[in-house]
Amino acid sequence: MARNPERRTALVDAAIEVLADEGARGLTFRAVDARAGVPVGTSSNYFTNRDDLFMQAAARITVRVTPDPARVEKAMRPAPSRELVTDLMRWLVQRMEDDRTGYLAMLELRLEATRRPALRDRLTQSVRANVDESARFHREAGLPGDADAFLVLYLAMTGLLLEHFTLPALLAGPEGGSGAESTVDRLVELVVTRVVPPS
Repeated sequence: MARNPERRTALVDAAIEVLADEGARGLTFRAVDARAGVPVGTSSNYFTNRDDLFMQAAARITVRVTPDPARVEKAMRPAPSRELVTDLMRWLVQRMEDDRTGYLAMLELRLEATRRPALRDRLTQSVRANVDESARFHREAGLPGDADAFLVLYLAMTGLLLEHFTLPALLAGPEGGSGAESTVDRLVELVVTRVVPPS
């Protein structure tokens, strides 16, 4: 296996773009090579098979969407409150929008995981670890809401993000709406207000 870490990262990022644009069926070594602009056969020197490529893409997406600790520290300066939770959820939406390709690729990986037990196990472990870490952060930061409130907030935000990125017109309601951003912003506030108790 080739050992150039920068080249490996570039190939995995190319795989993420292929996943987002073409779905799991389009994720081939040849497609990754073409997207990365490297000679045919390069990817096969870095990944043992497609399963390895799926796993590496999942791990890389996690790295890409993990916030910078310095920004987290800055975001957490205000006193714990429902308003702070709302701001954090808005920031979550913004981070996903900033890496829309990564978010869509992760959706493709989740669908592919229904057909690949090893990928399902790996994604389950990874997502569970992220949820557990977020729950710990919520608790230790003194944010309002118990463990059940956190879980409902997680599930509600997961659904909101799914609709926002796949069927955004649905969130605007039957009459349409002006500005997807303002609609999502309002829905984030609604979710937090209904789920998280006042400080």
